Order: sequence, then C-alpha cells, then structure tokens
Amino acid sequence: MTDRTAEPEELKQKFWKALADSPYIFLQRNGQSDTAVPMRPQLDEDANSAVWFFTHKNSAFADLGSVTATFAGKGHDMFARFNGTLAVETSKERFEQFWNNFVEAWYDGGKDDPDLLFLRMDLGNAEIWDGDIGLLNTAKMALGIYVEDEAEERHVKEAAL
Repeated sequence: MTDRTAEPEELKQKFWKALADSPYIFLQRNGQSDTAVPMRPQLDEDANSAVWFFTHKNSAFADLGSVTATFAGKGHDMFARFNGTLAVETSKERFEQFWNNFVEAWYDGGKDDPDLLFLRMDLGNAEIWDGDIGLLNTAKMALGIYVEDEAEERHVKEAAL
C-alpha cells in the first residue's frame, strides 16, 4: 500500500497546473443544469481559494450564489469537480489585473460596458481525479486486469482547493 499522506496536496498542485494549461471549465448554478456553460476563469497563482470571471449582467450567474464547476484537462490527464460561491468582485486592482484584449472582445463598451459583471468564485471542496494512470496500468487495462485500486490511489475526495 502506498503512503497517501502527500497525495492530496500533490493532486491539488497538479490540478492548478492543468487548469492554467487548459483554462476552461463548465460552470453551472447548483440545481440548474440548464445554466451550464463553458467559462474561462481568471487565475492568480497566489490566490488558491478563489477564481474570477467576467460575464454579462443578464447571465444566470448574475444571481450569484452556489455554483459547481467541472474540468477536464488537455489529453484527459486531469479531471475535477469543485463547488463554490459567486460574489461580485469590487476590487479595481483585481479587475485591472485580469482585464485583457481577449476579455474586451466580449464587451462592446470595453471596461465601461454597462452589461459587464466581474465575479469572484470563492472555492469550496473539490473532487480530483488524475487521469494519468501510467504505462503499467494501461497495459493491465489492455489485458483486462483489474486496476481500480491503483486508479483510486490517484483520486482525492473532498479536498479543499
């Protein structure tokens, strides 16, 4: 049996790296699957308890509150589901930190667009799966050999992000 004491932290670090490399999630308001849309969270490597979003005031997320995000990394090497709470972000410094041409392209009025809404998602718990189960386990799978125990060692439930 492997010592799993460092694994949750290792998987969280791998998750943040994967999210930075493929920065799109599927976000939805809790209990409202019809609100699920792809979003690009704005990441700050020094703030691992929140992510930020630019959206429109008429979006479902303008109602704020509880949301759930799902993530699949490039090459399907990392998967995660995490929850959090949306709030309006009022920090002008944070706004300026994340504003760029790619964001501006979505708003006719630029930074002064009356429909622009800047949100912060305060992160709750997450469930993270490491999709990279290794060459040996891939070979076992090809031969139909049981690998669930090894795969479960690369899975963290209820990890606080």
